[in-house]
Amino acid sequence: MNGMKTAMLLAALTALFMALGYTLGGSGGAVIALLMAAGMNLFTFWNADRIVLSMHNAREVDAQSAPDFHGLVRDLAQRAGLPMPRVYLIDQDAPNAFATGRDPDHAAVAATTGLLSMLSREEVAGVMAHELAHVKNRDTLVMTMVATIAGAISMLANFGLFFRGGDREGHGNIAATLLAVIVAPFAAMIVQMAISRTREYGADRMGAQISGNPRALASALAKISGQAQAIPNPVAERNPAAAQLYIVPTHVSELFSTHPATEKRIAALHDIAMDMGAPPPSAAPRTSALSPVATPRRRSALDPNGR
Repeated sequence: MNGMKTAMLLAALTALFMALGYTLGGSGGAVIALLMAAGMNLFTFWNADRIVLSMHNAREVDAQSAPDFHGLVRDLAQRAGLPMPRVYLIDQDAPNAFATGRDPDHAAVAATTGLLSMLSREEVAGVMAHELAHVKNRDTLVMTMVATIAGAISMLANFGLFFRGGDREGHGNIAATLLAVIVAPFAAMIVQMAISRTREYGADRMGAQISGNPRALASALAKISGQAQAIPNPVAERNPAAAQLYIVPTHVSELFSTHPATEKRIAALHDIAMDMGAPPPSAAPRTSALSPVATPRRRSALDPNGR
């Protein structure tokens, strides 16, 4: 059902892009818009992972440089029946994680050192299982396509604002201008949010199945949510579109978020735990199994530089 819904929303987004092209340039504009979308998607299909990882200054790690984290991802990938993805660390205090890549054979997962120092081992496993679920569901490709088309719609709308100001007699085409400047980008944003929210719920459910511990993911979301809003994220501030990549969005209201409300995701995960017959959550606080806490300042034990 989620796959069908996503396909329909993607078709709606493409149709919206072509309709905007037609409004601004007639049948020729619709064809140009379609070719533009195809070209941009082809480019991002091959290069999205490199662009995203470079944007975050992510560094690849292996079994020697980050044995605990790399081993955790390896075990989860095996449980999920996935090829081993490339594993990256991001030296950033803001706790977050994301997955990228065009398919499971070319996937990469990344986490910030802030996330690893904040969460317990079980919680980190829940987060990375969620990201591997995105890989297994091929969400990384879908969301790249969505972001590309939505960005192109905004670009085309701006083009229409400057170059479709009126007809030969100087009278503005009000309907076309409103469609180009307001309606199309807003509709694209709504479709983008609908697709992303559907995918997040699906990744939460599959991630819970991969890790076998839905409540660990729920606990991780609760911890990450508040800190992700409080701790600055320079990448998301420079590139707001990057927020849709993260397991928890940053500095956005629920109304305009590409993710469901964290409270709703947590409630759904507790329901999944009940369905799986998982034990009730422990009241005892846990410290991170992946980072020492005996130092005045927390640092990730997975960071070979000890920062």
